[in-house]
Amino acid sequence: MLWFYEWFFPVVWIIFFIYWRIRAFNTKTTQRIEPLASRILRIFICLIAVALLIITPKYVPLPWLYHQLWPTGLLPFWLGAAITIAGLLFAVWARQYLGRNWSSSVTIKQGHELITTGPYAVVRHPIYTGILTGFLGVAIAMSQVRGFIVPALFFLAFWLKLRREEQFMRSQFGDVYTTYAHHTSALVPYLF
Repeated sequence: MLWFYEWFFPVVWIIFFIYWRIRAFNTKTTQRIEPLASRILRIFICLIAVALLIITPKYVPLPWLYHQLWPTGLLPFWLGAAITIAGLLFAVWARQYLGRNWSSSVTIKQGHELITTGPYAVVRHPIYTGILTGFLGVAIAMSQVRGFIVPALFFLAFWLKLRREEQFMRSQFGDVYTTYAHHTSALVPYLF
């Protein structure tokens, strides 16, 4: 049964990424795309975060990364599992609502639509909210400092990306987007 606890989070994330890749094939044609340098920076930040998460114990000569914040056990595991699954399901819901307007890069699609319903009525960037929540769940289950560095690094990458997305959306939708942004939080409902 130990294998279940070791493989639960990797399997959940692999299923999520497979779904994400499959859904990426049916999107609208790109009309405008962000510069390559900003995409490379985000990918670099995300790779560092993933590396921190999957490094096996004691491979990095920084012992503070492996400091236990609370004892591991069933409670942190299942709490983390529930938070991870809820976050990833929220991201999937948002991806469904975004439909063919989605892109892994910051883009404006031909016939781009401003989506403001479903999860987009709760936050402007619900995919990022869901993924960050998913990583937070892993960190709770892991209960080590390195687990919390991962969502912090992903937050940085997403923050850089969402700032550019906001510029693109304002240039595409003008006052309609400004009004939407004024009434909807970026990542955390009613807070941020």
